[in-house]
Amino acid sequence: MSVEEDHGSSNIMTPPGSQPHTMPPSPTESQTSVEDYDELTRPPTTSRRRKPAPLVGNVPLEAIKNSARSGMGRAASYDALTGKQANPLQFRADDAELREILRRGMLRAKDVSGKNKTRAKFSDLVFTKKFSTFDGRNVDAANSPFHGFFTLFWMAMFFWIVKIGAENWRRLGSPLGTNEILQTMFQRDLLVLLIADGVMCALTGVSWLLQRLILAGYINWDGAGWILQNLWQTVFIGGVVGLTLVRDWPWTHTVFFVMHGLVMLMKQHSYAFYNGHLSTAYRKRAALLETLKQLDYISPVQTPSQTEPTPSTLSTDHLSKIPSATHIKERRLSIVEYEKTADDLDKIAAAIDSGSPLDHEQVHVFERMIKWEIDALTDELKGKAAEPDRAYPFNLTFTNHYEYIVLPTVVYELGYPRSDSINWRYAAEKFAACFGIIFVMIMISQAFIYPVVMETVAMKDAGMPLSQRFQAFPWMLSDLLFPFMIEYLLSWYLIWETILNFLAEVTYFADRTFYDAWWNSVSWDQFARDWNRPVHNFLLRHVYHSSISAMKVNKHTATLITFFLSACVHELVMWCIFKKLRGYLLFLQMCQLPLVRLSRTRWLRDKETLGNIIFWLGIFTGPSILCSLYLIL
Repeated sequence: MSVEEDHGSSNIMTPPGSQPHTMPPSPTESQTSVEDYDELTRPPTTSRRRKPAPLVGNVPLEAIKNSARSGMGRAASYDALTGKQANPLQFRADDAELREILRRGMLRAKDVSGKNKTRAKFSDLVFTKKFSTFDGRNVDAANSPFHGFFTLFWMAMFFWIVKIGAENWRRLGSPLGTNEILQTMFQRDLLVLLIADGVMCALTGVSWLLQRLILAGYINWDGAGWILQNLWQTVFIGGVVGLTLVRDWPWTHTVFFVMHGLVMLMKQHSYAFYNGHLSTAYRKRAALLETLKQLDYISPVQTPSQTEPTPSTLSTDHLSKIPSATHIKERRLSIVEYEKTADDLDKIAAAIDSGSPLDHEQVHVFERMIKWEIDALTDELKGKAAEPDRAYPFNLTFTNHYEYIVLPTVVYELGYPRSDSINWRYAAEKFAACFGIIFVMIMISQAFIYPVVMETVAMKDAGMPLSQRFQAFPWMLSDLLFPFMIEYLLSWYLIWETILNFLAEVTYFADRTFYDAWWNSVSWDQFARDWNRPVHNFLLRHVYHSSISAMKVNKHTATLITFFLSACVHELVMWCIFKKLRGYLLFLQMCQLPLVRLSRTRWLRDKETLGNIIFWLGIFTGPSILCSLYLIL
């Protein structure tokens, strides 16, 4: 199996000596076992209504799909010892839908060239009501046999901070010590930072205005629309980075502002490109409605018409299915079939516009095909909206846009699962936890990281040559290993457990799957999928799949594009912090492809404990190695 066939991404994996980041999804995992969100078990409380499962004979179609995925196909339906059928599901060879499923599978198996594989612009992500792993309301977390270790960790952190404060009081007369980091955060431009952040969030409305212009017909998304959107996104992120340079902000201000700016950039991109895609479907539907209206005024001739296209030359197999967005996506599984249908509709519209005589059969078939397409496009425009007034284009409101901006997700949908009420006690708990964790991080940084950083600054100020500074590198690394490990864990918990859960609670956002059990990772690609689910979903839809559909590249090139883009973004953040363009992080991230391939060799495959040790070795050493390199060089 190639590297690109199994990578997935919630954030790009961190090899030994690098920081965690985002990574692209693979078509194998994103469409089957890992990223098949439609196979997720939804709790009874979910607000997303599901249609009755389609049947193949007397068997649910979904059951057949699940059976095929788990290796329980026709051969697995019989007991190897008795020869009797072990699977209670009865499959009949004369079922039309089963024959169609088998036919598609055989065609995909024969398609060595890959020309008929999926080229969908947007992968179908499903949001469900679910608590995060460490959430106190998560029954699984409360009943976990490791819950005591979670309690022990926070008790240890409390006593450690008390010890640090007591030592500072004994030596310096203040629990906070010399307190340089806290002074850096508050001594200047704090109000300017908050105002700038508010203005930055408000400016995301430019993407909304652009979509309104597209809806009004002033701009075509497939023409100038996406160009203007990309130009605006470039200006937006350039302004965010430029402001940190103009104001010469300290690293605390810079990290917050640049990271939040990148989040707003992803939100705008998802909002604009998904609505842009829907605007194209909306215009196509409007054109078909006009064509259908023209067809109503045509009086069919009694004799067979020679006008092209004739019913026998049209592709009408899809008319036996109920029109839906799902079937449109199924049709896109085959580029040939998708282009044939589009060509048929163009020929039908041309025949109607020409005024040529049409017979009764042509009028009937033309009407069925146009109505099927209109109904399917209507379903696609509805998306995951629970109410009709939230479907496209009714979603393009000022309120809807800024509601999405504050939601803890960077993937835009027409509807999300929502909570019924706000638990203000829970929200207050998460809000307090945010500031508590920040305080703990400041105390650790001030006591263990800041002195090492200042030591390297003193080395450079004294004119110490590089060779001598490198002699201090091992000792600097050993001093930073443990504090950076703790800071890494706390920063992850701060963002993905406290901040995102607080935002989710106060915005009624019910899907709290912001991460998975990444600490059990046995490979870097597994860690990449589980560490940062929101960014993973963004890369899955808007980088990986979109590069395949828009740029017509294969999955290997799409993987490289996603890796390189993520590496450049992370290197940009490091440049903003250190004001140095060194490329250490970029290089280490691009080395992940061979590292993932190595994890699948016979030496590491199926060795879970060894894989988890290697994973934690990278997490343990990566942040401190990177920081030491940027400080020394």
